[in-house]
Order: sequence, then C-alpha cells, then structure tokens
Amino acid sequence: MPKPYYEHAGITIYHGDCREISPECELLLTDPPYGIADVWKGGLGHGWGKARAESVTRNAWDEAPASTETLQLLVGRSRVAIIWGGNYFALGPSRCWLVWNKPERGFSLAEAELAWTNQDAVVRVFDCARSDYGREHPTQKPVRLMSWCLQRFDTTGLVLDPYMGSGTTLVAAKALGRQAIGIEIEERYCEIAAKRLSQEVMNFGATP
Repeated sequence: MPKPYYEHAGITIYHGDCREISPECELLLTDPPYGIADVWKGGLGHGWGKARAESVTRNAWDEAPASTETLQLLVGRSRVAIIWGGNYFALGPSRCWLVWNKPERGFSLAEAELAWTNQDAVVRVFDCARSDYGREHPTQKPVRLMSWCLQRFDTTGLVLDPYMGSGTTLVAAKALGRQAIGIEIEERYCEIAAKRLSQEVMNFGATP
C-alpha cells in the first residue's frame, strides 16, 4: 500500500487508483461515476443556478463510468457490497436494492437513486431531501444517507470507499466509530475529504 494521504482515528485516505490499491474489506460502500454526463441536463428557474454552475465539473467527472470489471473485483473483496448507481452496471440480479427517495417532485433530476447490494434481503427506502445537505462534490451524497447504509447490515469491520470523492462515507463511518479507508484518484478531493474529517475531529471535542 502507498503512504496514506491522511490517517487519523481509524480513518485512512489514499490518493491513487482503486484498481491498484484496494484492500479486502467487510463493507464496500461507494458511489462511482455512472458515465451519464451526455444525458444529464440542468434545470431552469428558481434554485437551479448552482446546478447549472456545477454542470461542467459534474459532467467532466461523470464522462466515463467505472468499469464493471473493476466493480466486480471490488465486490469479490468484500463481504457486504453497496454500490450507488448499481443500475448502470452489469452487477447481476439483486433482491436487496437500497433506494434514496428525494421528496421533491417535478425536477429534471432523478426523484430517487438506487444502490445495488449483494445481500439477500428486502428492498429498503431512505427519505432525504436534496436541500438537507451541502455539497463539495458535484454528485455528493448526504452523510445521513451513508450513515443509514452503514447501519443496514450486521457489520463491524473495515469499511472501504474506493471512489471516495469528498469523503462522505468516511465522515459517516467516523461518526459511527467505524474503521474506514477511502481511495480517490483526484488529489483535490483528497484534500477536501481530509479537511472535512479534521473538522469532525475538532467538533467531537467541542462543548455544545
């Protein structure tokens, strides 16, 4: 393994390609690029200024999907696997899909997102509005959503996010006292994730 970009209190970040450095883990939780930049369109009217401003960055990041071969390799190294956007990849049938329901209706963005899992369980749904969180990555998931994912199955071991982005999975894992590794190929997002985690360290010791 290369030298960690960040390491503190059981949370480790590596700057690099997940195809080269991903370890075995108990829980794989990740949100890779879907490769749908060519079909994504920003909306019009109130509230869409930020989305339009982010579209260039988002589309550059999401131009090419993670390879199905890489995802299958990662799944093979984990006991429990949760892959957001799994409906865009040939990962095989699953009985246990996780659904992020976004209560807003009438937007050109999806009203829900799907996560594929390798678990034999029933479909579960989590309600969370887009406005419930801020974003430092164009496709960033809410911390509450990732915390929910981490608690869905009976796991206590290492959490791995090989497409870490701005580090939301790691922030959620740290809050739950879980050991976690994040891997990110773009250094600027490693820096954002490290800052978020450092802020969490300070916040835990703060007086309410």
